[in-house]
Amino acid sequence: MPIDKSINYSEITPEIKELGQLCIDNSSIDPALYTKYQVNRGLRDLNGNGVLTGLTEVSDIVATKMVDGQKVPCDGKLYYRGIDVEDIVKGFVTEQRFGFEEVTYLLLFGKLPTVDELDMFTKQLERYRSLPTNFVRDIIMKAPTADMMNTLSRCVLTLYGYDKAANDLSIDNVLRQCMQMIALFPMMSVYSYQAYRHYVLGKSLYIHNPKPGLSTAELILYTLRSNRRYTKLEASVLDMALVLHAEHGGGNNSTFTMHVVTSSGTDTYSAVSASLGSLKGPKHGGANIKVVQMFDDMKKHVKDWTDEAAIEKYLRDLLHKEAFDKAGLIYGMGHAVYSISDPRARVLNIFIQRLAAEKHRDKEYALYAAVERLAPLVIADERKMYKGVSANVDFYSGLVYSMLDLPLELYTPIFAISRVAGWSAHRIEELINAGKIIRPAYKNVLPHDDYVPLKDRK
Repeated sequence: MPIDKSINYSEITPEIKELGQLCIDNSSIDPALYTKYQVNRGLRDLNGNGVLTGLTEVSDIVATKMVDGQKVPCDGKLYYRGIDVEDIVKGFVTEQRFGFEEVTYLLLFGKLPTVDELDMFTKQLERYRSLPTNFVRDIIMKAPTADMMNTLSRCVLTLYGYDKAANDLSIDNVLRQCMQMIALFPMMSVYSYQAYRHYVLGKSLYIHNPKPGLSTAELILYTLRSNRRYTKLEASVLDMALVLHAEHGGGNNSTFTMHVVTSSGTDTYSAVSASLGSLKGPKHGGANIKVVQMFDDMKKHVKDWTDEAAIEKYLRDLLHKEAFDKAGLIYGMGHAVYSISDPRARVLNIFIQRLAAEKHRDKEYALYAAVERLAPLVIADERKMYKGVSANVDFYSGLVYSMLDLPLELYTPIFAISRVAGWSAHRIEELINAGKIIRPAYKNVLPHDDYVPLKDRK
């Protein structure tokens, strides 16, 4: 059947508008019913605590401690397989090496690797960095899009067709699939951007083959930049961001998606694609883009970046829905679990200062630091209730990526390059401890009605 080129497939016709209103009219649920039936919306109780839906040994998030029999907020802590992330970071930074591969090994196998084990693991990842023949040409180049996450998802689903054991759920096979995707995510993400940059933006096309011996962070910078050059500090800071984003408990949206989809018995490629769809959302992995865009808007309205009164006024305008996107939010501030501090933001902040100095962007960093200090005070005053609000990892990660000259289109894929390590650990954990398919309950609140024959409907 020939394609009708006169059809605009993106057009919202009057008929669609009318049907859309019908959806709203007949699918809007009275908010009071959620309280009446004690529904934990978002799988959270009235105090914002996550409803316990599973067990994990992959990671732990600590945001409170017991004092005199009372649970009180404390500086946040993040543990990978029981080990404090800040101690892990101190370890590889002191030894002046990269940490993402070590952290990936720890998450997957539940133990810190020896020198020989880490060497074997990194060589195995390097071996898996080759995409199938003509994959870049046939899959990535022929359908470029501005949305790298959708392209990445398409690449993952296409890899299914190249895998002769795609549906084999044995742990050895799933581990092999996961390690291959951990190895391939950097190339698929960067090549997808290069295709978009060339075919959509009309810029030069660069497709650099992976260089042996590079860490994941180095590989990203090497394949992305036309001259393939980067400094040791740039690679170290990007490596740090990958380490801090690699895992964050089983309850975050994309990881919970991994558990839910894995519990159905589906293949690894479908499960990872589902998690990518979740991570893409601006309430999850896309949040750091919002932070950068918010600061870009702030710089237009606050001429003197050292004027704290002007900064405070802009922050109040944000909360009053009078600035930026009129959403009433200060992006990058606050977290569903952490209140006093996000350990990932604390660690990243230390290295950002050094990067800002190298990039001669100290004034911009000072603006971020001022907002980090002033925003909790403004939120406390405006909202009239204060349980603790602090900068989260998204607050600074966008600034890091900007200083590394990473394109905005790659911000969320960089998150995915890191988080696929955690997803993989949780998929394997779900399969090893396989039980029932995850199926929470939804209560129907619409009265039952009689069927009316078509000729009698009005």
